[in-house]
Amino acid sequence: MATAKKAPAKKPAAKKAAPAKKAAPAKKVAAKKPAAKKAAPAKKVAAKKAPAKKVAAKKAPAKKRTPNAAFMKAMTPSAALAAVIGHAPVPRTEVVKKMWTYIKKHGLQDSVNKRNINADEKLKAVFGKAQVTMFELAGLIGKHLK
Repeated sequence: MATAKKAPAKKPAAKKAAPAKKAAPAKKVAAKKPAAKKAAPAKKVAAKKAPAKKVAAKKAPAKKRTPNAAFMKAMTPSAALAAVIGHAPVPRTEVVKKMWTYIKKHGLQDSVNKRNINADEKLKAVFGKAQVTMFELAGLIGKHLK
């Protein structure tokens, strides 16, 4: 038994507006009626297709990321920096952590813009100015490490 497929229903074509006829100048001025607005036909939006997932062959588990040896090398702080974090040689990563501990403990983060750090007397010796941004912090600390 064969089943017949029905063709999709056709939408009636939108009627074109008839060109306006020029009227002969009349003595009476007719009141213009506002044109009735037609409902805009619904537009079909093409559905976005999700990108097809690639079937990857089984890979060996990724290696655990190893820290860069240069960052982990213990460095000696200058006298100005040692007044803030201590005299013991520490890696750069620990220096930044200790600086943030000092900043938070003493409430030196700017209350309006948290990205700024207001320096006290010890930090002015390290930074060289009264206020720095958190993005400048690592660069300024690097000058005080050997």
